Amino acid sequence: MPNSIEKLLESSSSVAPFYFGQVLVRRTNSGCFVLSHRDDETLDHLQVFRSAEDAIEIAKYDDAGNYRPLKTAPNLRHGWRLELDTLEQLRCALDYFYPGRLAVFAAWKKGKLQTTPLRETLDRQSGMYRVAAKTSDSQIDNLVADFCRSNGGCLRTILWKRDADGTVSSTKLPNEKFDPSFDQASAQPGSSTGSGYSASALPGSVQSADRRMPENGEGRYFD
Repeated sequence: MPNSIEKLLESSSSVAPFYFGQVLVRRTNSGCFVLSHRDDETLDHLQVFRSAEDAIEIAKYDDAGNYRPLKTAPNLRHGWRLELDTLEQLRCALDYFYPGRLAVFAAWKKGKLQTTPLRETLDRQSGMYRVAAKTSDSQIDNLVADFCRSNGGCLRTILWKRDADGTVSSTKLPNEKFDPSFDQASAQPGSSTGSGYSASALPGSVQSADRRMPENGEGRYFD
């Protein structure tokens, strides 16, 4: 019996092509799945892969050959096409591209995603990291704006707050960064906005390639 994640993927893929971060997912007439970089949708001469595990290597380096330590950074390399036979293979591949994001997305869709305020995370640091608790609000403003911005930082939609009072994470980010219905990957220069269905919210990203599902959100991931 399909689990909640596979049910979400089945629902998304049955409507139309959809985006998951920078990945475009299309379903063939035979029921198989074709994945590519969203910017390569109209290209034909792509390197073909046929195993879900190939996503590990595809996601490892950017176009310049540099290692990608943050898999939700907007620098997924181009030039590939991943052909998969089953929904289970699709689930595995997307998990390799964006580790943990499918589970977060499923929890968000169910209304069960719990987030932790940044201040709470900073305050529980110990040892050599105890100094993190002294981070000022202005420093947090700058830090979050720099590292979490969609254009060059991270594609995840920010759902967590700065503190227990519900203060916005950073006043220097646009409102769209906190909107689960906004396709964060579309903020990249030259990025395709596509047509079809978007499950991109990476809360913080699945997006339909017209209608959108929220992105995968950030929560409980600062430890």
